[in-house]
Amino acid sequence: MSVKKTNLTYLLFLLPFMVLIVLFELLPLLSIVINSVSPIGTSGFTLNHFSSIFASDYYMMSIRNSLLIAVFSSLIGLVVAVLGAYAIHHATPKVKQFFINLINMTSNFQGIQLAFAFIILLGNAGVLVLIGQQMGIDFLANFDVYSSTGILLTFVYFQIPLATLLMYPSFDAIHQEYKEAAMLLNASQFSFWMRVGIPIVLPSIFGTFSVLFSNALAAYATPYALMGNNYALLPIRISAMFTGDVVQQVELGSALSVILLLLMSVMTVISTNLLKKMRKEG
Repeated sequence: MSVKKTNLTYLLFLLPFMVLIVLFELLPLLSIVINSVSPIGTSGFTLNHFSSIFASDYYMMSIRNSLLIAVFSSLIGLVVAVLGAYAIHHATPKVKQFFINLINMTSNFQGIQLAFAFIILLGNAGVLVLIGQQMGIDFLANFDVYSSTGILLTFVYFQIPLATLLMYPSFDAIHQEYKEAAMLLNASQFSFWMRVGIPIVLPSIFGTFSVLFSNALAAYATPYALMGNNYALLPIRISAMFTGDVVQQVELGSALSVILLLLMSVMTVISTNLLKKMRKEG
């Protein structure tokens, strides 16, 4: 079979995938961008929707809350995941397989079911809250899951398994030979990790943080099931613009969607440039 026929065969196999990309990603993205700069009810070009967003404390609060929760949940989840990934790296094969299977299952436990689980545990009449009231544990008895702390806790919960799955392969790059060589040179454990260990896993840490940030920034089902429209987050505000019971503001919702995409894109670009720089220096 000639090279030309082989390439044609590959293109035919890729055709269904390309159709899905065009129909469910590129066309909706194009529609959002066009609507974000379209005047309401008429044709033309305007940036008034973006001006309204940045001039409104209501929408700026949503952007600020989304960024804060995305950053803090990503950082907390990443710290826990690094420790967990390091422990998995040193575990026996059977223990490692058990934890990997467990993390795979918990990484899929998010969305509405996760919100309901937290309501059952930490809601106003939740199991842990009632236990805290009976045993005099003030932290549990007074915990408010319907708050910024509750939202952050749910986000951290689904960030940790994802981050661990992304991080644990990076520790396999730290070979035993590196540690033995460091010992022969009389290097301490601290020196080894500062000069060898951390530089090896640092690209994975930055890449994982970028994924976690985007994952948290766009999360919708869990905070909506937990708080409804009572908490200002960017995805919830966007949804309200498209599914409003009384008034739908498609153009304004599209502008908010563009801002969300830009925030995710900025983080991706920063992470990519940092990874390229570290690889060149390495």
